[in-house]
Amino acid sequence: MSIVPKESIEVIAQSIGISNLSSDAALALAPDVEYRLREIMQEAIKCMRHSKRTVLTTDDVDSALSLRNVEPIYGFASGDPLRFKRAVGRKDLFYIDDKEVDLKEVIEAPLPKAPLDPAVVVHWLAIEGIQPAIPENVPVEALVAPPDSKKLEHRKEDVLPVDIKLPVKHVLSRELQLYFDKITDLALNRSESALFKEALSSLSTDSGLHPLVPYFSYFIAEEVTRNLNDLSLLVALMRVVQSLLQNPHIHIEPYLHQLMPSIITCLVAKRLGHRLSDDHWELRDFSATLVASICSRYGHVYHNLQSRVTKTLLNALLDPSKSLTQHYGAIQGLSALGANVVRLLILPNLEPYLKLLEPEMLLEKQKNEVKRNEAWRVYGAAMRAAGNCVYERLKALPGLFSRPARQTLRPSARIDLSGLNKRKSTSTEMLTQQSPLKKLVVAAKAEPNSTAVLASSGPLSQVKVQRPVAGERSKSMQALTLAWKDDVDASKLMSSLLELFGEGMLCFLQPPELSLHV
Repeated sequence: MSIVPKESIEVIAQSIGISNLSSDAALALAPDVEYRLREIMQEAIKCMRHSKRTVLTTDDVDSALSLRNVEPIYGFASGDPLRFKRAVGRKDLFYIDDKEVDLKEVIEAPLPKAPLDPAVVVHWLAIEGIQPAIPENVPVEALVAPPDSKKLEHRKEDVLPVDIKLPVKHVLSRELQLYFDKITDLALNRSESALFKEALSSLSTDSGLHPLVPYFSYFIAEEVTRNLNDLSLLVALMRVVQSLLQNPHIHIEPYLHQLMPSIITCLVAKRLGHRLSDDHWELRDFSATLVASICSRYGHVYHNLQSRVTKTLLNALLDPSKSLTQHYGAIQGLSALGANVVRLLILPNLEPYLKLLEPEMLLEKQKNEVKRNEAWRVYGAAMRAAGNCVYERLKALPGLFSRPARQTLRPSARIDLSGLNKRKSTSTEMLTQQSPLKKLVVAAKAEPNSTAVLASSGPLSQVKVQRPVAGERSKSMQALTLAWKDDVDASKLMSSLLELFGEGMLCFLQPPELSLHV
């Protein structure tokens, strides 16, 4: 007996418009329908096994229909829930109500909004187990546990309730809140008072301030963004940053991404302060030292920190649309990062940059005194950076800045010259009239494998001169070649800088105790 009843055949016939199908025809078609269904299901099972799966899906049935040259009509692509309706006159027969869609309505429907471009945004999910309240994180109100009534309804529907864990709130003690309010008030209103200096000392030494670090970093970032015209406030904020960096009891590495933009802003901002008399140059110098300190201390933690900073500063320096104050901050920042950074990034671009800077320094071409003063400031910063680089380069050469030490030969017992032949005595007499260095060389030639005897007006002294072996000779030659190359490179660099800056570079060639600070 067929598993497909004749009633199903009659209902299908009625759905396609055949209303006068006899019961004998329906009974005859039922076995054939069963055969076709078995054939399709066998092919679908084969597709499932070829896909290395154990669950039959609608895609397998569609593939089986395609293999039999039948249009795949099994399965639904719509995401809407299926709506079943009871067949007329049948209590146990249901069918899916397919909604008819008018093509005109589809054409005249408004277009959906264009999707946003894919992007990756970085934010903190939690800092030391505490979820920060930022727009990217789920708000606390959305995570509130459902009331008991809703839980009972879920249980009635045999659905397991979801156990939601609320984020831990960052609770500060009353003392820390008062401390933070006091520090911020001093920085905003009384940055020149002695009490603010005591507060900075407390920030750099206290061991219980780590819970306040995210609040301080947020406060500094907000105030720097909003108060670029208040120079005294910017100086106070940078001093707060310095105190936080000096504190050995706090871990400030997770908050550098908030502090670095504020420091870079105080270094290369176009305008700091609202008056022409504001000494923003000192603030830029101080910010440059902070940048160099952060790169040297935390460069091993963030390997791309210094490369990103140097790239930002170099772009500010080489951009002709930037102001001269921004160029000054970029030069000071790169110079603070060390002589190698200056040699690799500033010196190759120094000559074309000075050609562009020269018209801004001349009274005939630049009538604005403020612009001319800024140009001379940038010129001095470039000369200091180049001079310090040359000084560090020349200081690495052995004995360049060291004063020659006076060697005192200790007198020893007299040596009996009776055993020496006449030639040796003659060479000894000639040595008495020569310089000590030449004496040593001549004596070494006369006695290559023994001790050279130096005669002088005083008591005789003995100096040993040994001939180097082949391996030592090759090493000494390599050292001399390297030293000669360093000398040549340093001399070329110095000559080129003398052409650019003139006699102003000579102060960097003096010993440390005689050098002038430009």
